[in-house]
Amino acid sequence: MSAASFAAGLKKGEILGIVYDYIGVDAGYLGDFTYQSHVHFYPMYCDLDIDPFKYLEQGTTRERFILVLEKSTPDVQAKIVRGVLAKYPVGSSPIRTEAARDRLVAMADRLERRGVITALPPAITSDVVVRALDDAETLLQNGGPESAVDRVHTALHGHLGFLCDEAHIVYDREDTMVGLLKKLRQEHPRLRDLGPRAKDIETVFKASGSILDALNPVRNNASVAHPNADLLGREEAQLVINVGRSLLVYLDSKIALGPVTEPTQVVRASASTGYPYEAYDELNDR
Repeated sequence: MSAASFAAGLKKGEILGIVYDYIGVDAGYLGDFTYQSHVHFYPMYCDLDIDPFKYLEQGTTRERFILVLEKSTPDVQAKIVRGVLAKYPVGSSPIRTEAARDRLVAMADRLERRGVITALPPAITSDVVVRALDDAETLLQNGGPESAVDRVHTALHGHLGFLCDEAHIVYDREDTMVGLLKKLRQEHPRLRDLGPRAKDIETVFKASGSILDALNPVRNNASVAHPNADLLGREEAQLVINVGRSLLVYLDSKIALGPVTEPTQVVRASASTGYPYEAYDELNDR
């Protein structure tokens, strides 16, 4: 199976860029690889059990390396790219510059996410949301999207509550994400004007509420939040994470317009602003 079979895999030009613009080819030889060191490269630097001679019995090391990358899945490609960076650090050759290294790091990051939407933390949010997003990023890197569903759910729930706090919108501690989103839409001053296609965007908002309503049972019954036997598939977990992150990005860009002010402390009977750390585990159970 070729890399072209994988939507998020390395393109041919990227593979050739790794070979010629970072490792380097001299007189047909790939870096300082020998037949033997190429075989040892995969377990030593990539933690992979790969025999390049099974991909091509007759040919050069350069041809085998390219073929291994072409036929590998994105997660395996990411390990090989990071293995190249470990074997050939910046400065070990004039062509191995910091800019070239950064390009390879970006490739590996993209391959590890495999289609998951990337997003910066919201411009204004609570510490618990930042913590949940950091956890999600770590799990995406090391465990895949199946492991990160719970953290994205926590981040979205916490951020909706935080935005209500910031706007002095009263809500109950037990309110679901659907209830919080509805309150924001109805009461937040920056969500009252949805632009020239307001009715259509209102429909999108209502659909988003339905999606959020489905995220609760998904998180509780098909993620690692609880000891569930049947977990979401990788692609379904990507869908859940992408929906959550897309909503975070929209709310951040819509609400965080203009100067960012310090969060306002809003006292409620149930909890203080932004779900403090001691409420983190409690939030996860909702």
